[in-house]
Amino acid sequence: MKALKQVSPFSSSGAEKAKRAVFQRLQQNKQLQSFMQAHPDIPLSTYWRSIPNVKQYVTEKTACENCRGLEGCTNIITGHFPKLIEYNGFFDLQMQPCRFQRAEEEAKRRRSLIRCEQIPSDIQKATFETFVLEAKRAKAFQAALHFCVAFRDDKATRGLYLYGDFGVGKSYLAGAIMNELAVYGVSTLMIHTSALFSEMKNAISQNGEGITEKLEVVKTAPLLILDDIGAESLTPWIRDDILGVILQYRMTERLPIIFTSNLTLEELEDYFSNTPKGGEELIKGKRIMERIKHFVQPIFVDGVNRRSENHI
Repeated sequence: MKALKQVSPFSSSGAEKAKRAVFQRLQQNKQLQSFMQAHPDIPLSTYWRSIPNVKQYVTEKTACENCRGLEGCTNIITGHFPKLIEYNGFFDLQMQPCRFQRAEEEAKRRRSLIRCEQIPSDIQKATFETFVLEAKRAKAFQAALHFCVAFRDDKATRGLYLYGDFGVGKSYLAGAIMNELAVYGVSTLMIHTSALFSEMKNAISQNGEGITEKLEVVKTAPLLILDDIGAESLTPWIRDDILGVILQYRMTERLPIIFTSNLTLEELEDYFSNTPKGGEELIKGKRIMERIKHFVQPIFVDGVNRRSENHI
């Protein structure tokens, strides 16, 4: 690297000395060093002429190293990081959205299409740190953590089927998975199943407007969480043309689903096999279950009803 004095006309004034000290400190930053090593053709004089922009680049890129999300972002433009762009001997800054901002924008897009309001706020804010760990729930907790690691490393090919009694923390654990993966920029769509099906029914009643787009969002979400499956009012159309299509697509594309339910897999199959008129459609029930049970790990969530106990 050229000596600084060869490219910068330093004077002995106090202002120049202060400027030189700032520049020398900036050059010690590993983010800037990496950039300079990647662009050996850019002379030091370009950095010297653009110290304010270089300083902002260093400050914001350093802040991004330990960032955990948009709420803690200290950059001038929240959710964005600067990129140095050399032009005519100077540096300009080009602001680019970070992974958290991109995930938030994607989540907003999905929320605008699937307007489900039946996920309680405490579940939306759930974390592994606030999940009350006890012996009966340890296996489920561990399975949830392992799923996050596998998904983060792009190795998750199976989802989870979290089942158990009312209030034992199934939905809360699913919410914790959602928020843990959000740290890594994963966009998750978590929907109360009855709200999803109501959304689809309403779309049909409005001449089918928007149903294809809504269905596409659910099918293609990187991670889909269907909360409380088996509690909704079921119709053959919902089972075969909505849920069946979602499951088939995600099974083919190996996109995991997390289910929460009060039913075992066997009970869920019985549920899918019954029609509103009291008849049985065993083949169709089995067909739906084939798209679920071989692509999830069933996990029993045990414990007391923490809603009645006023616990998480």
